[in-house]
Amino acid sequence: MSQNRKMPIQLQKRTILITGGTSGIGLELARQLCKNNTVLVTGRDPQKLQAVRQALPAVHTFQSDVSDAKQIQQLHHQVLHNFPQLDTLINNAGIMRNLDLQLSHDLTDLTREIEINLSGPLRMVQQFLPHLQKQPRSLIVNVSSGLAFVPLSISPVYSAAKAALHAYTRALRLQLENSTVAVVELAPPGVETPLFRAEFAEELQGQKGMEVQVLVRQALKGMEQGKQEIRPGLSNVLHLMGRLAPGVMARQMARGMKAQKAVRVQQ
Repeated sequence: MSQNRKMPIQLQKRTILITGGTSGIGLELARQLCKNNTVLVTGRDPQKLQAVRQALPAVHTFQSDVSDAKQIQQLHHQVLHNFPQLDTLINNAGIMRNLDLQLSHDLTDLTREIEINLSGPLRMVQQFLPHLQKQPRSLIVNVSSGLAFVPLSISPVYSAAKAALHAYTRALRLQLENSTVAVVELAPPGVETPLFRAEFAEELQGQKGMEVQVLVRQALKGMEQGKQEIRPGLSNVLHLMGRLAPGVMARQMARGMKAQKAVRVQQ
């Protein structure tokens, strides 16, 4: 069965929970979706949550960390107590780090991206799925990355976590294909967000990612059209190359990053 078959999704009058909704893609999703839906966002930083409430008064906020199973359980209780009509979960929270595996790393800290980017969505789905299965038109959206198809060598753990999330999402979709729960994967390319720029200033100098507003508009349009895997821009290229010549594409990306860093050092 195709993983991208058409199943149009109505994105109005929903109650939507977005993890990592205080910046970047999550915040823009909240901004564009809150016009016709009830939107809830989570975040770890109370100050950023307060900023969301000021910028988007219609959005409801919850302080929660997806890497903490107990906080997910508490979030589940709070959300369903206040918003029992919840029918949409968007797993967006994530971090991306520049890691040289030839250097020494604390073994616990090394897997932090897995805890947030992979274990977080898995736990969120497992916690909320029984409720979502009772709703007449539920939706789960997992935000992966174009790097799920071809890894970026300077972000090895991030790439691995997103590749695993891609595989998990495909399996979840197959398990739920006869239920009321639709499962969508959004695999963004590089997007102009704090996450994109945080640790890659040298490597990404002179490169420009997709504007976050454009990314979210394309994502929502894809869902409304029924796409189950949404791969905007360069992500679609990575998906194709990941199937045809993954090693070639990965080496080309690695060389590009090294070249950008070398230019920066010379300047």
